[in-house]
Amino acid sequence: MTLHTPKITGASGRPVIRQLDEAAINRIAAGEVVERPASAVKELVENALDAGAGRIQVDIADGGKTLIRVTDDGCGMGAEDLPLALSRHATSKIDGTDLLDIRSFGFRGEALPSLGAVGRLTITSRAEGEAAQIACEGSRITPVRPAALTRGTVVELRDLFFATPARLKFLRSDRAEMQAVTEVIRRLAMAEPQTSFTLRDVTGGEARTLFRADPANGDLFDALQSRLATVIGRDFTDNALRIDAERDGLCLQGYAALPTYSRGSSAQQYLFVNGRPVLDRMLYGALRAAYFDVLSRDRHPAAVLNLIADPKRVDVNVHPAKAEVRFREPDAARSLIITALKSALTGAGHRASSTVGAATLQAFRPVYQMDRPGQPALSRAYAFQSPQTLTGFAEAPQAPAFAPPREEEPQANEEHPLGAARAQLHENWIVAQTATGIVIVDQHAAHERLVYERLKRQMTDSGIRAQALLIPEIVDLSPTDTARLLDAAQALAGIGLAIEPFGGSAIAIRETPAILGPVNGEALLRDILDELADSGDSQLIQTKIDAILSRMACHGSVRSGRQMRPEEMNALLREMEATPLSGQCNHGRPTYVELSLHDIERLFGRR
Repeated sequence: MTLHTPKITGASGRPVIRQLDEAAINRIAAGEVVERPASAVKELVENALDAGAGRIQVDIADGGKTLIRVTDDGCGMGAEDLPLALSRHATSKIDGTDLLDIRSFGFRGEALPSLGAVGRLTITSRAEGEAAQIACEGSRITPVRPAALTRGTVVELRDLFFATPARLKFLRSDRAEMQAVTEVIRRLAMAEPQTSFTLRDVTGGEARTLFRADPANGDLFDALQSRLATVIGRDFTDNALRIDAERDGLCLQGYAALPTYSRGSSAQQYLFVNGRPVLDRMLYGALRAAYFDVLSRDRHPAAVLNLIADPKRVDVNVHPAKAEVRFREPDAARSLIITALKSALTGAGHRASSTVGAATLQAFRPVYQMDRPGQPALSRAYAFQSPQTLTGFAEAPQAPAFAPPREEEPQANEEHPLGAARAQLHENWIVAQTATGIVIVDQHAAHERLVYERLKRQMTDSGIRAQALLIPEIVDLSPTDTARLLDAAQALAGIGLAIEPFGGSAIAIRETPAILGPVNGEALLRDILDELADSGDSQLIQTKIDAILSRMACHGSVRSGRQMRPEEMNALLREMEATPLSGQCNHGRPTYVELSLHDIERLFGRR
């Protein structure tokens, strides 16, 4: 490598350490805290929430580049507090004695001075008595002066990055920046369902509401469900399972969607720690692991989860934007998420997403479209079609439209959740009649899931059988990788992979899971290491075992094209009702579609 000449040198020609001025320090701090307009909005709205605001309004112009205004009805600040608010590391949220007992969004005291260093910042606030205002432009603070304000605080930031114009070149279009701001408000609105949020675009002087969430009422789960219906949509709340689990001093609350409500991306995954939105890789990996058995790799679960822990067990001071956290016991947090979600999914039984039925209805296309007749026209049509009494002719006996069922065919009860089988179409689809509509079942996908769950239960009951290698396979690894694998040796032995140290940094593979057959030991260990480095845990072997069981279930299930007797179809329906996760196949696709009578009548224009 070429050594470059130092750019900062003294008279002697060598680098000299200098103390930066306050303006340069604030601009450097702003580079860490304020990456884009959405970062500034996040800091200001979190300050409003920490102040106990019940109503927050955010006004944005030109994607936040020319104006960001946050208005709240929180506790406000007095005139004597405003100069301190613009001083670095001045905060009312901690006293500095314990940085591990943080119960607020902010705590560093860097946001306001950083924003004042790169933009034109004005703060108007009122606590008790008269309101006051202070301004800061490029780290130059003006004296406090009286102002007019009824309650709370108004923070106005204009011309973001005017003091550092090079940063403006890295911003995206106004539309993209506005979308980023909207996403920040959505996440914070989900974290605080009992607070009102309004986001407006005031570009050009005309206010246009982009997002609004009124305060939700009721207990925690009712308020959260109402807020999620506003932020994400009613489809999510209609197909989400309530999560409320506690273990080892950790609590997990929120909603997780059914597997058949899966998305094509992770856009509907929102995770919080003590109410703080986070983008933590370990937590997202745990969410993915909880669904790995019911979703294919190209599908993603939807969930809104809040992990509640003693603040002393979570370090939130590990990321400049506080987007990541560090747990004292990460394994406990990961285990709680996985077990709580798996328990909820299992408890859902055969339930499938209602959006599947809606998509089915949209797939139907009428052959022609006609205007709906008015009520007078309908009355005349009904009168014209009514039977007339004919004289001189005897009424001919009418043959029954359908033959009654034979005595030897038992009639299943339509009160069952999946109803009673009525027909089989194209030797692949079972049509069942329920008390409120019909159900269409994919016989192969349904039976494949049933066989798969049966094989998994048998595997759990008997354990994973390991096969000893005649000659142990020796794999040379780096000392770091060897230590990481040996730390996980006990967990790997539980699923049939026995490893032990073999001198230096080598590892000997003594046993492998018998169901996997011949394996490439070195490739297997390196894949496991990749997972351990990525998420701290490895589900690779279990995933491979489940994939084999899935293939076995596919070969052992009812094939498409096979005719089934009525009692076989009804037996399949009953077993689906009694088997967890039977609402989706091994790849996350639905095993049945349910259509209500109301929906069917709408298809035929009767409603």
